Formats: sequence, structure tokens, C-alpha cells
Amino acid sequence: MGRTTVAAATVARGRIFAMMDADGDGVISAHDYLSRVDRAVQATGRSEDDPLVVAARGQAHKAWGAMDANGDGKLTFEEYDAWVGADKFDNICRFALGALFDLADADGDGALDKAAFTMLRTALNNAPGNAAAAFKALDADGDGRVGRDEYLASIRSYVIGDTSPMGDALY
Repeated sequence: MGRTTVAAATVARGRIFAMMDADGDGVISAHDYLSRVDRAVQATGRSEDDPLVVAARGQAHKAWGAMDANGDGKLTFEEYDAWVGADKFDNICRFALGALFDLADADGDGALDKAAFTMLRTALNNAPGNAAAAFKALDADGDGRVGRDEYLASIRSYVIGDTSPMGDALY
């Protein structure tokens, strides 16, 4: 793993922030953030009563509540940058991101193939070509599968400013 730098973390967080700012208005609203689950549900074709959908919505609301600490319904980049880090990822973000991963994991085996990975990342506002490149970067053993743990670890690395081939490919 590479060396963590504040500058790399700030750049990564800016890119993640832009991806979550679905309407591009410079702030992440509750709607911007929570609609990530809507898009993933639509992409996967799961029903609203599916336990994985219920779990994903619950985790998203929990994460949003933690990020929007002042309760004003919006998150500026400065607020996001000051909030996110290794501790927040480990205790909040990984659960929300893991629940989204689980939505895309049709057979529940803890891994996604390239099509499912690309579908998920596209639903989360990444360009399809970037998502395919990120899959390739994560599929180090070339078995055509990306596991949940390696997926989450790669996102964590990117957020904190460590080397992340997946993060570099997505953005």
C-alpha cells in the first residue's frame, strides 16, 4: 500500500464528493445521497420489500445522519472533507457501501462479476468505462470476480489517500 498523503486524500474526496452530488449543484443533499440506493435498486431489479433493499436504505439513512451532523439537509465539500476519514469509513461508510454491494450480488456469494460490478458503479454515478477499468484493477488474480472485502478496502484506501488502483480507475 502506498503512502497516505493529505493532498491525495483531498483530491480523492473531491472526486467522491462530485460523484455523490447527483445534481451537480455543489452540495450533497439528502436526496442526492439517498437516491444512490434508489438507482442501485432500479439497476438490480430488486423489490422494495427485499431484505437487502431494506438494509441498504437503513444503512444509507444512518450514514446520511452521521454525515449531516448539523442537520441542515446538505453537505458542503468542506464538511465532507472534514468528516470523512479512516474511522468514519470503518464505522459508517463501509456498512452503507457494503449494503449497496450486496444489492448487486445476485447470488449472494460475496463477489461480483464484471457486469454486476459495472452495473453497481454506474448506478452510483461512475462512467461505465471507468467502472470496467476499476473492475480490471481490482480483479488482480484474473478470476473474473471482485470480492466484497477487497472492494471495500480499495474504497477505504482511496478515501484516506492511500494507493487505490480501483479509485484511480473510477475517477
